Amino acid sequence: MALRRAELKVGDTHRERVVENLSRTQLVMYSGAGGDYNPLHSDEMYTVQVAGYPTVFSHGMLTMGLTGKMLTNYVGIARLTKFGVRFTNQVWPGDSLDAIATVEAIREEDGLHLVDLALSTVNQDGKDVLSGYATARIDP
Repeated sequence: MALRRAELKVGDTHRERVVENLSRTQLVMYSGAGGDYNPLHSDEMYTVQVAGYPTVFSHGMLTMGLTGKMLTNYVGIARLTKFGVRFTNQVWPGDSLDAIATVEAIREEDGLHLVDLALSTVNQDGKDVLSGYATARIDP
């Protein structure tokens, strides 16, 4: 079900838990799905001894995909017209993530009704791990 213009106002937020206790298995599964086999995401010894990180960490694109899941749940399938993000902090095994969309503008352009959203994904400590923006078509 798509969002309707009459249901929205600037400042509205939608928050969704997109992953609970991210597992190392999920990181390895995403490596296969995304075709990114960088050892920073799956090889503990390499990540600690060579790269100097405390442990393996998530792919940025996995965090983006989880945030995108929240967006399509909120605005509806095939409604996004823009979606961009910046990765602000690493996501570690064991993290739980909440994705948040905040309505920044409701507008009309070329006959389309649109909503502009500010995005934030935070870990269980409230620390931002992703910031971004999205625009989606909405029903009049």
